[in-house]
Amino acid sequence: MPLTAAKVLAAKPNGGRTVYTIGKESPVLDAIRLMAEKGVGALVVLADQRIAGIVSERDYARKVELLGRTAGETRVEEIMTTAVRYVEPEQTVDECMALMTEHRMRHLPVLDGGTLSGLISIGDLVKSQIADQQFTISQLEHYIQGTPPTLGRL
Repeated sequence: MPLTAAKVLAAKPNGGRTVYTIGKESPVLDAIRLMAEKGVGALVVLADQRIAGIVSERDYARKVELLGRTAGETRVEEIMTTAVRYVEPEQTVDECMALMTEHRMRHLPVLDGGTLSGLISIGDLVKSQIADQQFTISQLEHYIQGTPPTLGRL
């Protein structure tokens, strides 16, 4: 059974249901503070309760700091990515990684029936693949040794 975006979310704290958001008219400084406080690298940007974009630490570094702008006077909508790519829960980790690699993204919203159900990072995907590979190796070792296999998988 392939690893899916839903399984990656399920392995995250709180089942990946916690997604930090910010309004598009908020100052970038508020976005940076929220990311630092929550220990995340990106926020989903909302306008009228709909996804308007995504803003990341990289956006801040490249579109505020490097251009000599101020985070307190620049609005999130001025630096956010508006062409938000997303995946659905049943899409595989391989599909997610291919999309992120092709578009040089580090964060990917997961939409279930058009509703935001989580946000996965490249780190989440790598972690899930490592865990899956470790499980497979463990199963193979048990098979070779003739011992009962370990139950459970991501």
